[in-house]
Amino acid sequence: MTFLSPLLFVAIAVFIGYLSSMKAETKYIAIHDETGLFASDFLKENKKGAEFNYLNLSEANVNALKDSITKENFDGLILIPKTENVNDLSGKIEFISNNSPSISFIENTQDVIASKITKINLEKLKLDTLAIQKAQSNVNIHLVKASGEESLKGLNEIKIGIGGAFGYLIMMFIIIYGNMVMRSVIEEKTNRIIEIIISSVKPFQLMIGKIIGTSLAGILQFMIWAIIGLGLMFAASAFFGVNVGPGTNIPPAMAQSMQQDFSGIVQMGLKEAWNLPIASILIGFVIYFIGGYFLYSSFYAAIGAAVDNQTDSQQFLLPIIMPLILSVYIGFFTVVNDPHGTVAVAFSMIPLTSPIVMLMRIPFGVPWWQIAISVSLLFATFFLVVWFAAKIYRVGILMYGKKPTWKELYKWLKY
Repeated sequence: MTFLSPLLFVAIAVFIGYLSSMKAETKYIAIHDETGLFASDFLKENKKGAEFNYLNLSEANVNALKDSITKENFDGLILIPKTENVNDLSGKIEFISNNSPSISFIENTQDVIASKITKINLEKLKLDTLAIQKAQSNVNIHLVKASGEESLKGLNEIKIGIGGAFGYLIMMFIIIYGNMVMRSVIEEKTNRIIEIIISSVKPFQLMIGKIIGTSLAGILQFMIWAIIGLGLMFAASAFFGVNVGPGTNIPPAMAQSMQQDFSGIVQMGLKEAWNLPIASILIGFVIYFIGGYFLYSSFYAAIGAAVDNQTDSQQFLLPIIMPLILSVYIGFFTVVNDPHGTVAVAFSMIPLTSPIVMLMRIPFGVPWWQIAISVSLLFATFFLVVWFAAKIYRVGILMYGKKPTWKELYKWLKY
């Protein structure tokens, strides 16, 4: 699974992309418009996954049409009542169907009616709607780096994706390998093997050995994933003809033509991905994985020593997992909008959240002194937590048959 996992992720992504590209089933929608204003506007929407049939019927026939919807002859019926003022239509228009419509369909339908009413209101005010449409303008800002290179418009999205992926990996690694440490301690306690082991090694050395050994296994697995991932990037670069060497530049005219099709966009995306501080991201991942894993594994080892089975450990796991979940939410909702803001910087310094938040900030560029402070605080907190965890580990490792409380854990710290 270590070797197959990256390939499975790629396969799943391709499969999801294929499913999303499949055309949705056409919906057959009947329209009864007593105002007679919206026929042509809805007919223009027939190419957007729905086929509208404009019907001008009597009230009796409308009731019969409702019955036909029940029999599924139509997927839905839009009823637009007659009104003296089109502005009064809001809240009076009905959509009747057997199944709940999609959000996008309702939004598109509302946009069609709202646009028509807006046009009617402009005409009543004797304003030239064509002139207003011509006066409207769309502005696209051309992104260029200070070095003169072309920059992809979605560069921030690439940074968010890479930072989010690495931050999420750290969270998953901490939970997976931390649980491995805890299960190992519980298993040794249950089998009474721990009594033989600590006759030859001190409890503190045993705990540190478990943490270091499991972390090395995690780093090895990550290195395998990184090699496979870089290999896939090289393969994709070669497939799309992207030059990833240093100092490469795409002429503006060529870049503009490339953006007209999917292949060109992928080329630009891969080029921008290679121009990101990949070395800093990979080194930062290893450092923050080691620091974060050591920190949280100390908690997991202490919990494993304090309980006799995994069921009893649940009451202690929630306070450990909550900072990790908080880190992910802060990363996606704060770092994304303002990677250098006060909240993002503060939580990238707090040791319990810095492994994830700081790693999500690194693709946006972080001053070296902030990283130095964050790493120093992380490892200093690790040594402090290890000291406390070792006291719990030393006492709890030989405790059997009793479910400890928070109060008892506090007493163990004072022994």
